[in-house]
Amino acid sequence: MRTFFAPEETEAYEAARSLLMRRLDQWARERGENVDLFVVETALDYRHRGTCDGRLGLWEPRHVEEYLLDWLPRTVTVLPGEDPADAPGTLAALLRYLEAMGLSDPRGATPADNLAAIEAFAPRYAPAMADRGRWGIAKFWAVTAAEQGVDVQDPAALESFVEQAQQGEVPYDQDVLDEVLRNHLTRGPAEVARAEPQLPVLLPAEKELRARAETSCALRWLRGIADWAGPEGRALTAAGNLRMADARALVAELGTGDAVDTVRSSTQLPRLGLVVEWAKRARLVRVVKGRLYAVAKAQPLLKDRLALWRRAFETFPELRVPLLGTRSGRHVESMLFDSFEDAVPDVLNTLYSLPHAMPWPRLRDSLHLCYRAENDLTGRNAWQRELGHADRDLRTALDVLEDLGAIKRHEGMADPVFLDIPLEEAVLPPAGMPPELADLFGVVAGGHGESEDAEERSKERRAELTDGPVELIRLTALGHDSVRRRLLAEGRDAPRVGELAHAPAAGLLGVIAEHYDPDAARTELAAWIAARASPAEALEKLTDAVRATPFRTRAEALLDALVDAYPNGEALLRGLRGDPLLGPTALSVLVRREVLGAEDLNEPESLVMVAESLLQLLESAGPEGFLEILGGQGLSAHKALEAALASGHPDQVGLADLKKVAEQARRQPAVRLGRGHQRRRRGGGGKGGRRRR
Repeated sequence: MRTFFAPEETEAYEAARSLLMRRLDQWARERGENVDLFVVETALDYRHRGTCDGRLGLWEPRHVEEYLLDWLPRTVTVLPGEDPADAPGTLAALLRYLEAMGLSDPRGATPADNLAAIEAFAPRYAPAMADRGRWGIAKFWAVTAAEQGVDVQDPAALESFVEQAQQGEVPYDQDVLDEVLRNHLTRGPAEVARAEPQLPVLLPAEKELRARAETSCALRWLRGIADWAGPEGRALTAAGNLRMADARALVAELGTGDAVDTVRSSTQLPRLGLVVEWAKRARLVRVVKGRLYAVAKAQPLLKDRLALWRRAFETFPELRVPLLGTRSGRHVESMLFDSFEDAVPDVLNTLYSLPHAMPWPRLRDSLHLCYRAENDLTGRNAWQRELGHADRDLRTALDVLEDLGAIKRHEGMADPVFLDIPLEEAVLPPAGMPPELADLFGVVAGGHGESEDAEERSKERRAELTDGPVELIRLTALGHDSVRRRLLAEGRDAPRVGELAHAPAAGLLGVIAEHYDPDAARTELAAWIAARASPAEALEKLTDAVRATPFRTRAEALLDALVDAYPNGEALLRGLRGDPLLGPTALSVLVRREVLGAEDLNEPESLVMVAESLLQLLESAGPEGFLEILGGQGLSAHKALEAALASGHPDQVGLADLKKVAEQARRQPAVRLGRGHQRRRRGGGGKGGRRRR
């Protein structure tokens, strides 16, 4: 049972959601608690569809607040005369269940912090649900229709209401609708785009990061500007620029490299001007009544080099005008200028977690593709000119990032991995491109000359990566650290190797199984084991975590991850073959890895394997999908189910679910035997007429 699904894995996610809902309902009933399964569904949908990371098991107080006070008021319709469900109470039960079943992501907040957040936001939940300004557009019209006596569950009546509304024949509160529309435009839709997952990175300790920050040229310049301005301030020109004499002295003192001999104004010193503006954006200095002062509150920041470096990095995307803006008649703004604040984070995200340094041609061409998609410019010469301007400005930005110490550039051969992706797909239109798009790419679509030209340009670009050394670009440790901090602030998943050293065993295995590559998983597991009293104790905790996992597919995934990351993992796996609880999972992994064949299993093991396979299928496909898959097997399916139920498999809860499905199949033979059975999507309805809109 996974807790992370790609957006397109709709059926797999819905099956996992249904399984969680069934098991949670049973768990709550055993404890004398009531949960609203519709609320559980919406909570899981919020983490899957309403956040950019999609991790069902990771919750923090900010998620609690957004779910209760924004997602539910926007997406769930409560009809007039009905009370909203107890979402805070059900959410608390869900989070307790995730923790009890080992499904919580240890990188989230502690259960105590999340439960405290639920308690804090609970009094605001009902008012938020009633606040019409928080509603979504569809919810606004659904409630408006219900208030006017329309049966919103009658498609014909609702369609008639919509037609009347479109013709302006329906009374409604225009002020509320305007607020709903404003909120929709400013906050965006409830369902958000999923961010690309990032591979785990290995970062040095903060002490080493601080030492590296000490060597940053840009940091020395920023501190120099603040020290020079001082608490007494320095006079500026009437236009608010540095005086030329002061500028010359600063260039010499700071070593910015600006040429001062032939200029008459400090505005003609681009690097110094950039540093001054950067210091302003970082709130190290400010202008008051024609004088440049050091900001008194920034003194602690100036003494903490790492904190200062992070502030400088955070404010770099704000430097579009001083970095790329017009400085002379020969310098024109580029396509990068228009998208600078978005492009810079995207470039850094591209470099983040790459196992190899990025070749300049690859980075350049990936941006060229974005420019082509976002700009309407015809003619090859025009494109080449504009792309040249953008490349120039990108190199300017990279120069400053290198001065800051966020990136490192050197000459070398591109790693072969960058040759596996055809370059022409990144920078050229695909074959058979529609004529109306051909001019956008500066080619004549459909002709013999197009294919020859595309092939020639593809060869040229590939030659850049293979004929000799190229410029290679990578993030430094400081760059990785700060990009990761930004990704986390945006709610994205950015694993760091070593951050799970004190996580529970189930949490550790769950994360490395779903989010780590093999090398990072081995390093993470080694750090986790090293933090325990002894390797034997650590191994016992890890295997106990797998034993305690109540979901068959998840138990296999956790054991698989443990075997891959643990030294001599195959020997560990073989040793678990006879374990009373882990035996079925170990057998499944051994057979799947082809360590064992069917002929190597004795009769009891063969029966257990049948049960294990069916239990995993039931979990991953759900009851309806399970029946659909087995529907054409006839008598063999019957025999397999009977064998599984009599196998002695240790998962009694799973066998009970399997027994219910077997009984359902016997009661509905058409469903069991019909290959053309249509899977029914679970409706969005819940108690009291609540509907997802």
